[in-house]
Amino acid sequence: MPPFRPILAALRYHKAGAILIALQVALTLAVICNAIFVIEQRLQRLSRDTGIAESELMVVNNKWVAPAAELPARQAADVAMLRALPGVADAYATNAYPLIGGAWQSGVRLDPTSKHFVSEGASIYFVDDHALNTLGVKIAEGRNFRSDEIGTLVPNGSPDAPSIIITRALAKRAFPEGHALGKAFYIGNSDSRPSTIIGIVEHVQTPQTDSGDDIYWEDSIFVPMHLTGSGAFFVVRAQPGQLNALLRSVPEALKALSARRVIPQPHGVMPFSQVRQIAYRSDRGLAWMLAGICVTLLVVTAAGIVGLTSFWVGQRRRQIGIRRALGATRRDILVYFLTENGLISMAGALAGVVLAFGLNAWMMRAFETSRLSLLYVGAGAVILLLLGQLAVLSPARRASRVPPVGAARTI
Repeated sequence: MPPFRPILAALRYHKAGAILIALQVALTLAVICNAIFVIEQRLQRLSRDTGIAESELMVVNNKWVAPAAELPARQAADVAMLRALPGVADAYATNAYPLIGGAWQSGVRLDPTSKHFVSEGASIYFVDDHALNTLGVKIAEGRNFRSDEIGTLVPNGSPDAPSIIITRALAKRAFPEGHALGKAFYIGNSDSRPSTIIGIVEHVQTPQTDSGDDIYWEDSIFVPMHLTGSGAFFVVRAQPGQLNALLRSVPEALKALSARRVIPQPHGVMPFSQVRQIAYRSDRGLAWMLAGICVTLLVVTAAGIVGLTSFWVGQRRRQIGIRRALGATRRDILVYFLTENGLISMAGALAGVVLAFGLNAWMMRAFETSRLSLLYVGAGAVILLLLGQLAVLSPARRASRVPPVGAARTI
């Protein structure tokens, strides 16, 4: 059985060092538990499936330099040209696409007079009858838009089209009992017209990627309307093996059709892989930064334990030798230091658990993060305790090799 009483008695004479290590363990545990929790959430976001054929898509950010009256005709001409371009499977013009970072959002109600929104952050995609084919999205229920259903979105207009297509997640949110097809939505203001759900797609991610979209990240609505503004995004789907060629030919063809346009650089023409990389750049950077902080804290904590234990071994060399002379084995000395460090680390871990949940409570208020799972705290405590024991192992083994004769010579 480990000698707890002599260990506790010895620690009373080394309070400062023991408290310092315990506080270091507590702080490290509190930080790494919350950091790993945040990293795991970011990695989940990075791995989200957008629901579209990403590997075959490219986007063009196009802005026309022309009178407003010419814009509908220019957009129609551009889209027709893109669809006829060699290597293009399909194309359409829109206000937004998944992962762009921001778009038109609107509350959705089942009753125009109700103050309750079934979704407060549904994203609106203005599309035509080619959009689903371009994105590689299949209709799960209902049908696609017809060409005669595509309307026009005037400036300051409302997205309350007579017919809409929504994602299954939004359909389940609005109609938990099922049977959303054929039901009416009210998009936007209380004076909006009803929009009938004519189709349901399995899954299409919203444009938003920030932390505020975690509830509604699948709530997408396809509205059959052409844009009339001075800018639009062209989403182009390439035929197999043609994407790289289209990244060069599409902007050249658009400028050849009309030079009265601006395609901003450097991100005016992008494959969707680059869209994803840009969309999650901050999440990826935060994950790497927090991982670096965790590693640094663990290394510093381990180094602190090694340093303090080595110092104590040097101070107690005579006492260790005396114990060896009185019959203590090398194993007894090793167990002594491992137990001593274990007690200090456990005290720090208990304080760290309280700090971890306190830090998480503050983050929930300040940054709207999720509640920290007890699993992360338990795993973090086990990791720190194991790290502490590994860190103390080398100086403890060095202490166990102190010979009894060494003690006799110092008496």
